[in-house]
Parts: sequence; C-alpha cells; structure tokens
Amino acid sequence: MIALKQSKKFETLFYENVYNKHFNFSALNQQYQKYFGSSIPFSGIVKNEEKSVFSENLSYKKKEKYEEGVKLTVSKEYLVPVIDSGMVVFIGDKEKYGKTVIVQQVNGIDVWYSSLENVSVQLYDYVEKGDLLGDVKDTSLILVFKKDGKVLDYEKELS
Repeated sequence: MIALKQSKKFETLFYENVYNKHFNFSALNQQYQKYFGSSIPFSGIVKNEEKSVFSENLSYKKKEKYEEGVKLTVSKEYLVPVIDSGMVVFIGDKEKYGKTVIVQQVNGIDVWYSSLENVSVQLYDYVEKGDLLGDVKDTSLILVFKKDGKVLDYEKELS
C-alpha cells in the first residue's frame, strides 16, 4: 500500500491488474508462502497436528452436459472432495446451479461445485486436493470449469 501512494504509474498498474482482470490469488498465496512463509504472524508458534481424516478422489456413476458444465450422478449424501488445491473465492447461490462453492485452483482454473447442501469450508480457505468441500443436495453434483472467464471442456478436466 505504501508503494501505491509513492507512484501513480504503479497505482494504475496495480488497480488494472488486480481489480479489472482475473487475478489468481491462489497462485500468489502459494508463491508468497514458498518465499516468505505464512502470511499470518507467529503461525508456527503453536503447531496444529490435526490431519484431515477425509481424503478422497471424485467418483460418479454417470455424467451429462448441464448449462456451462457437467452434471455428475453421485450417491445420495455424497461427500464432495476438492479436485485440486486452491482457494475458496465464492460461496453462495447461483441461478440454475443452486448452492455453489468456487475454488480457484493454483493452476488458474476456477471450479464451480454446485447443487450442494452442506458446505464445510469458509470463504478464503485454502483447500488441498481431496479435502472435504461439502455434500450434495440430492444425487447430482454440477461442475463448471473456467479459466480467465472462459468455459473449459469438462471432458478434458475430468480425465
């Protein structure tokens, strides 16, 4: 923020790239932790030895095209795993999709997990591949894959 006040050119560049374009906060967080450690001061003082008991891969019975993504048929009360690591950037209702969680993966792909009932993550949580995201409302899980605002082919992303 100090740098923004010092240079009008840097301020303009910052606002253009962070607020006006799709910005991958998940990748920034990963790089920051790689070079500087945790962004939370004193996070290493108290060690949290808790490990997640849930670590699964996505499984489904059948898939069919739905709106911009794919509708997967899953078992009733299916516990939805995270496909790949990233940051939760949205939790809420989307028209035609229902309760949705959007995870911005470290590879820059936004994955919409929709038709959820109970969500076990919070906004801006960092989630790892296989972590529990929540459970489905009925027997359908809707997924949408986007990168830079463009819809990606779900066949390629699910393989």
